[in-house]
Amino acid sequence: MTTFVRACALSELEEDTPKRVELDGTPVSVVKTGGEVFAINDICSHANVSLSEGEVEDCQIECWLHGSAFDLRTGKPSGLPATRPVPVYPVKIEGGSVLVDVRASLTQES
Repeated sequence: MTTFVRACALSELEEDTPKRVELDGTPVSVVKTGGEVFAINDICSHANVSLSEGEVEDCQIECWLHGSAFDLRTGKPSGLPATRPVPVYPVKIEGGSVLVDVRASLTQES
């Protein structure tokens, strides 16, 4: 069963600028890039810092502390020091609102 909750208005998102929200006690970075909207857990799997303070480029969000970048589609890190993915969540847009289901992670451990 999916449980989508409102994260923000679509109009609140700036291209390639993460927006941090908390949904059901889960910190989430919501990112609009390349015409799509993604939701990824806001905590870096390497250093326990907020990913929403990092930069977005080429559908990746970079941790500001040590430079690990995570794919917004899969949550997988593209390089060290992070070795574990972070959860990504289903997103849908309805009536100008961005809805996210933090109970249904799309991330697959490898």
